[in-house]
Amino acid sequence: MYILTELNKNIVGEIRKQLFSKNSVTLPRAHHLILQLPKPHQLAYINAPCSSSFTISKSNHHNNSLFSLSPPRMVGVFRRSLSFPNKPCGRSSPSSKPRVSHHTRSISLPCRSHPLISHVNHEISQLKSWFSFAGETHSRTTSWITDGLSLLKDVQETLADILQLPQSQESLRNRPVFFENLLEDLLRFVDAYGIFRTSILCLREHQSAAQVALRKKDDEKIASYLKSRRSLARDIAKLTSSIREPKTKHQHCHVDNVNGTYGDAELASVIGDVIEVTVLVSVALFNGVYLSLRATKTTPFIGFLKRSEKKEKLDEGIVELKQVEEKSLIGLSKKKNEEVKSLMKRMMELENSIREIECESEKVFRGLISTRVSLLNALTH
Repeated sequence: MYILTELNKNIVGEIRKQLFSKNSVTLPRAHHLILQLPKPHQLAYINAPCSSSFTISKSNHHNNSLFSLSPPRMVGVFRRSLSFPNKPCGRSSPSSKPRVSHHTRSISLPCRSHPLISHVNHEISQLKSWFSFAGETHSRTTSWITDGLSLLKDVQETLADILQLPQSQESLRNRPVFFENLLEDLLRFVDAYGIFRTSILCLREHQSAAQVALRKKDDEKIASYLKSRRSLARDIAKLTSSIREPKTKHQHCHVDNVNGTYGDAELASVIGDVIEVTVLVSVALFNGVYLSLRATKTTPFIGFLKRSEKKEKLDEGIVELKQVEEKSLIGLSKKKNEEVKSLMKRMMELENSIREIECESEKVFRGLISTRVSLLNALTH
């Protein structure tokens, strides 16, 4: 406690006037009062804590009116601070790593594929699943073969769109050998489907004429029909060998990825896959029609030698096209009317199947032409 004595009466009166109404005074007011005291007494209070408060009390000591200025017993220390309701999102502890909210590109990874590339890869995958389905069921119907032709048409249309892209055209111009081989393969496909289109059209015309001969039980015209059918089957069989080994089918595995870009290698790979599935569907079509329409009459010795081969290819024919065998059309004049009616029904189903195959193969033929035109445009632009 610091004792104040010999105070100026005016100061004491002011203290009484200002402070006796309350028991305590805060630091700013106390500081103002201290400055009015003599210097020896001021020095006693300069070293007091800045955050302290002072209490002035009255005491009667030695019959004098004395005042004592003393620090309070328990006074809390308050400091000014700022507080926020929520922690800022961007703040984090120094030990934790900041979260990266943006994507970074690595130079060691290839760039993103064009949407058309992803789309054609999906269509190619569908075609391969289509082919494996026939292997599981051991049955090749007209509906199955037309589904494959429809999928192939979609693949060719997507490839034509890819070849119209500027980056695709530039990539092909930088690889003239690959470009020429692709042109040659597409030309062979166009020629093969053109011949097949003509053959299947002739077959449908002969089929209509055979139905008229069947109603009349005309054996001579039926024999002419069977002869034309065997000839068309042989022509279609030759188409398989003309497209079985394309030049661009395996070249996509040997693209120079060091000198070329990732896009060049990806384009070459897609083209190779398209050529591969085109061969897959085309061979299934040509072999299916040929094995369904060919002559089945053989000598016993030849039949014995080719028994294993016949067993392997038995399921490659199209079910609806095999409904009318040659032996069932021989000797119509001796057949009953019920048998003729049954043959007429199967002949009509055969004609409908031929018409469906003709329609879908026509779409593939036009798609191949469109793809080759897109490729030629890449050369001229």
